[in-house]
Amino acid sequence: MPLSTPPAVDQKETLRLARTFAALGDPTRLKIALTLATGEMRVQGLADLLGISPSAVSHALRRLKDLALVRHRADGQNRWYSLDDGHVAAILQTGLEHVRE
Repeated sequence: MPLSTPPAVDQKETLRLARTFAALGDPTRLKIALTLATGEMRVQGLADLLGISPSAVSHALRRLKDLALVRHRADGQNRWYSLDDGHVAAILQTGLEHVRE
């Protein structure tokens, strides 16, 4: 569905959107985000499921968190990670629908 008029996007928004897409353009970060779309997980669970080191998961999560794509909650000594909000899930879902057409 085409836009009726071009959206008014300022330079700050353009850069933030570009950083968001760049972050999701990394296969490891994308796999983490897609996994978190199914529910919250801890670093070790993500590492085990995706077959990558916990330090690589932590590094990727930090980048995603810095861009407000992922958030965490503390539960004692554990940190549980999830997508920041429904908009992130919608971006992922729309992207999947696009590549599956």
